[in-house]
Amino acid sequence: MSSLDQSVFASRRQQLAQAMGANAIAIIATREEMYRNRDADYKYRPDSSFYYLTGFAEPEAVAVLETDDQGELCYTLFCRERNRALEIWNGYRAGIEGALAQYGADQAFVIEDLDDEIISLLAGKDKLYVRFGQTKKFDVRVGEWCHAVQLKQRQGDRAPQHLIQLDGLLDEMRLIKSADELALMQMAGKISAEAHTRAMQKVRPEMMEYALEAELHYVFGQYGGVPAYNTIVGGGANACILHYVENNQMLKSGDLVLIDAGCEYQYYAGDITRTFPVNGKFTGEQKALYEVVLTAQLAAIDATRVGNHYKLPHEQVLRILTEGLVDLGLLKGELNELIETEAYNQFFMHGTGHWLGMDVHDVGQYKVNGEWRAYQEGMVVTVEPGLYIAPDDESVDEKWRGIGIRIEDDVVLTNDTPLILTKDVVKSIDDIEHLMAESR
Repeated sequence: MSSLDQSVFASRRQQLAQAMGANAIAIIATREEMYRNRDADYKYRPDSSFYYLTGFAEPEAVAVLETDDQGELCYTLFCRERNRALEIWNGYRAGIEGALAQYGADQAFVIEDLDDEIISLLAGKDKLYVRFGQTKKFDVRVGEWCHAVQLKQRQGDRAPQHLIQLDGLLDEMRLIKSADELALMQMAGKISAEAHTRAMQKVRPEMMEYALEAELHYVFGQYGGVPAYNTIVGGGANACILHYVENNQMLKSGDLVLIDAGCEYQYYAGDITRTFPVNGKFTGEQKALYEVVLTAQLAAIDATRVGNHYKLPHEQVLRILTEGLVDLGLLKGELNELIETEAYNQFFMHGTGHWLGMDVHDVGQYKVNGEWRAYQEGMVVTVEPGLYIAPDDESVDEKWRGIGIRIEDDVVLTNDTPLILTKDVVKSIDDIEHLMAESR
């Protein structure tokens, strides 16, 4: 599947311009390159919101969207100029001509001219939209530009009178996914599911966690994808560390392994967690805890429906997990009181999901006017309950200690039943054991 057509980015810019209103200007910069160590840098990945509006993936770029008194949009892109010597070393650049011909800019300038050209673009605008708080350095530059415009007041210029957080508009746009975006997310989910399936087939006792991580990344790379976040491969008690990424221990027979890994495909993230036995067979205690988590996850997915509020799936999870913990003797007391006092926190200490999109923890408010927002068609959310029995938790019988389980899928809100983007990887005990037995 190819990347999005430039008409998609143009449509987004028009949508933002309409939301900004007449005589307004928005300035958005991409992120800087980051060094890994000494003179080796990380592979560049543009800022998600910048790319969402421009489709432009090069560093050292700033996009400016301005509307006139009638609300008509002019799009200016500041970027690096072509440089044959540097392109030999670091790759092709679009340059000014490419910005106009390939990326739909109405006008373009070299990035070195930004400080000079932005002054005339700002002058006389009523509203300035900026992503405050992204970097201190860029916030300071915006302030300097506005000050420079204000100094020209006697020549008839004036700085924008209203400074507005651009993320307030952009985040809400990004929260509702289009059909084009959902197609890319479907592919990210499919690749992620294939990678988790391969992990179940390839795992063996005495394998290293990082070797299993490599199996997942192999699948991502076969489709031109990359990890959407640092992959978690936690064997045994390591599964009880929520953001365990060292992945440097040996996987042992009799233990579970928890894998939280997702592929980023064409700038859209997948996010799956599966937990399965290293030797292919669940023990009795592992089965008992796993069934509680799976029951909670299925109920939460069913509650992820248009019109329900964001927190409802989490509330379903808390009730089912707490009830299961009581049934297994891990918690004692009356169910409602245990939920009210958050006794479950001993074993379940995180939320049940988050928005998903270009960022694995995607943008968008979870509350509106102080209330949990209602789900709308086109939102994508993860559903990921878990149970984690710490290896040193002496309040429970030793047979439970060191078991960590999480099950996570990516769910699209539709006007019908929830659409699970990551359904291609099995998660029932019988299906997991059957798949793993076939590969032995």
